[in-house]
Amino acid sequence: MTTLTLHATGPVDPAEVWDRYLHPARWSEWAPQIKKVDPSGPRITPGLSGRVYDPLRTSVGFVVDEVSEADRRWAWQVTVGPTRLGLLHWVSPAPDGGTTAGLRITGFAPLVVGYAPLALLALKRLVTIST
Repeated sequence: MTTLTLHATGPVDPAEVWDRYLHPARWSEWAPQIKKVDPSGPRITPGLSGRVYDPLRTSVGFVVDEVSEADRRWAWQVTVGPTRLGLLHWVSPAPDGGTTAGLRITGFAPLVVGYAPLALLALKRLVTIST
């Protein structure tokens, strides 16, 4: 098991960044590796499950493990073939305004290392793009 932690800071307000996480229908707005999401509900909650589709129309299953709206923190697992990636996200106000978004990825080393560049790009878009 390998764990990698990523961060990005940008001008988007923390409440907006958190809302972008809360609603799976919004994930494709900022995550270029996500074409669409087929969730079991409209909002992340513990137990929410579904599939995330990439631009090539392949998909991975997911389940949300925990959500803390008070802490703006949530965790989920993504199933990639016979393995799983654990992803822990958090949102906090940046020291000079805007937002810092963090992500801790845990799993099989080649998957973690392979996913990290896409995840970092998505984090940067999450905190910088206007929708």
